Amino acid sequence: MWKNLIREFFADLGNQKLRSFLTLTAIAWGTLSVVLLLAFGRGLGSSMMEGMLGAGNQVIIVYGGQTSMNYEGLGIGRRISFTEEDVALLQRAVPGIAHSSPQYGKWGAQLRAGDVTTNTYMEGVNPDFEIMRTMYPAAGGRFINERDVDNKRRVLFLGDEIAERLFGEEHPVGRQVHLDDMPFTVVGVMKPKMQTSMSNGPDADRAIIPYSTFRNIYGDRTVNSILIRPSDPSLQEQIKTNIVATLSAKYAFHPDDEQAMPMWDFIEMEEMNRKVAVGLEVFLFTVGLFTLIIAGVGVANIMFVVVKERTREIGIKLAVGARKVHIIVQFIFESLLISFMGGFLGLAISSAIVYGVLALDMTDGPGAFLGKPEISELSVIVTIGMLALIGLIAGVFPAIKAARVDPVESLRYE
Repeated sequence: MWKNLIREFFADLGNQKLRSFLTLTAIAWGTLSVVLLLAFGRGLGSSMMEGMLGAGNQVIIVYGGQTSMNYEGLGIGRRISFTEEDVALLQRAVPGIAHSSPQYGKWGAQLRAGDVTTNTYMEGVNPDFEIMRTMYPAAGGRFINERDVDNKRRVLFLGDEIAERLFGEEHPVGRQVHLDDMPFTVVGVMKPKMQTSMSNGPDADRAIIPYSTFRNIYGDRTVNSILIRPSDPSLQEQIKTNIVATLSAKYAFHPDDEQAMPMWDFIEMEEMNRKVAVGLEVFLFTVGLFTLIIAGVGVANIMFVVVKERTREIGIKLAVGARKVHIIVQFIFESLLISFMGGFLGLAISSAIVYGVLALDMTDGPGAFLGKPEISELSVIVTIGMLALIGLIAGVFPAIKAARVDPVESLRYE
């Protein structure tokens, strides 16, 4: 039975070569649109997330601000600043903090290596900064460590771009750099990373020293900010509430005064980015789906033509005892076969395009966002399911029309 159905199907395709070719092309194009839009949409979403995490991995940044509410007899406009001791206080008083660091900063720090001089933003931090800001060292180097902090060592960790400006193709680790005319030893260079969100410029163009060294050299007593990373993102709100309670009690400002202690929450940004990425995928899938639906109209069209051309044959089958359900199954089967043939052709082409783009390994400019398309199992399953649904819907109405053919009238049909 199935051999006869397949033989008749290909005979119909042969009789309608142009129409069949156009229909298969439309289905393949629709499938290609769905798969590629989803693949590049997912790749773009992943790149956006990677770029955001490049500026802070589940980090809460606490800044000192200025009071905007009267509190316990104290007026508006008081400056709130934090110290290294506040970092230790939060670590003791607030449960659930996995990593924390004070963050000193200085714009216009001058770096000189040999005859090359450049200016940059320089920070004084502790070793936890590496994880929180994803500033991982390239091979052959390291980030600052606890001994550097304890001994106030003059060691320097460089972003990859500023290291290239200072040393070119030479390996910087172990080399000496003058920071504001003071000699420092380079202990590591950051591994290149994508970064779409930033504070005080990109990490690739940044210099890092131990916070104790920064304080010892520049004499700062208040930090620019405090970095906190929860042990679990689900503790985010509880930790933020406890931070506000602890520091507002110490510095006597209203707990609801957000301007007294602004916070930048990367966990909230991460959740927002995930929602944007999902919304982007849904939008792109919808665009591709409409293309596939239009192709389904072509399948229905060719099936109606097949029914019309085979009216006499259908009438003969019914006259010799074929049941209507057999006629319906035959035409639905042919409709599904057209859909799947075009669909698998589209899947093959789109897979070749995606793997071709991945093979190019684009890492610069727009390629950094579009160079990582991903064909997920879910998108393939959904696409095949849509092909089956479109083939079924496109075939059922011509099939019903075929089943309603009057055997007597069909024999007179020319």
